[in-house]
This record gives sequence, structure tokens and C-alpha cells, in this order.
Amino acid sequence: MFDRIKQRLRDMGTIKRLCEDAEKHANADGQAQAGAEHFILAALDLPDGTARQAMQRLNVAPEQYRTAIARQHQEAMQFAGVAALPEEVQQDAALPPAGGLYRAQASAQTLIQQLSERQKEENGALPLLGAHVLLAASAAQYGTAVRVWRLLGVEPAALAEAARGEIRAFRPA
Repeated sequence: MFDRIKQRLRDMGTIKRLCEDAEKHANADGQAQAGAEHFILAALDLPDGTARQAMQRLNVAPEQYRTAIARQHQEAMQFAGVAALPEEVQQDAALPPAGGLYRAQASAQTLIQQLSERQKEENGALPLLGAHVLLAASAAQYGTAVRVWRLLGVEPAALAEAARGEIRAFRPA
């Protein structure tokens, strides 16, 4: 019982870190609210390394994912008929962190709900891992993160299997 409580507290710390890091990634992209793609970037930064390893299983480097986000945003702007911003404006697009209550895009809210449901299903058997974020992201049908995976040629089922493989292989320190 005590171990389960300790694990939940650690998981809450992981969620806090994911939210803070996702917000930093979103702000660096000039967005006020984090989306699922920013949570994936935050998962890549987690010390457990499972998100990075799952991406390696898919032959996708974290840098490729970051580049694909930028490319997807550019393609969306072109589709909307908006010319690309000059490079100096893009560099100044970073926003300061928001103050007050944490807010996220709908895609990120759904991803956090998926994480919560998965943790309940696992009954605290494992800590919350970066691979869990990828697994939750694989269930999405719409949004930037989904379009980025498509851009990289990664199908949701393959993403889910790579994430599950890392979750199964994880051995707590």
C-alpha cells in the first residue's frame, strides 16, 4: 500500500515535469498553450529514456520529430494561404511562460486523460514513463502530433507497439 502511494506521488511529479516542459516547448514555438506534440517532446526529455528508445525502434531521431513539427506548421500555414514568416520574426516568436492555472490545447488534455486511464489500468505496477506518453499519443486521430507522425511515415499501430515494447522492457532502477 505504501509503495503504491509513493509511486503515485512520483507519477504526479512526472506529470508536473511533463506539463512544465511541454509548456516550455510550446512557448519556444510561439504558442501559448501546449499541444500533444509538445508533450511528446517533453517525454523525450524524461530521464527514463523510454520515449527515445521507442522512437529508435521506429528509426526516428528526436531531432527528426522536432523538424517535422516545424515542417507541419509551415505546411499548415501554406494550406491556409499564409506566407511563411521571415526568419527574424520566427526567432522572436518565443513566448514567456504563462502564469497562473495551467492550460493546454485539447490534444494535450486528451493525452493527459489517456495517461491517467492507462495508469489506473496498470494499477501502479510501473512508473509513468515517456513511452506511456507515446502510447497515449498513438490513440489520437487528429491534431498536429498525428500529422507529424504521418509526415515521418509512422503509423499509429507501429508507434503503439514500439511504446509497448519499451514499457515491457523497462526495469526500474
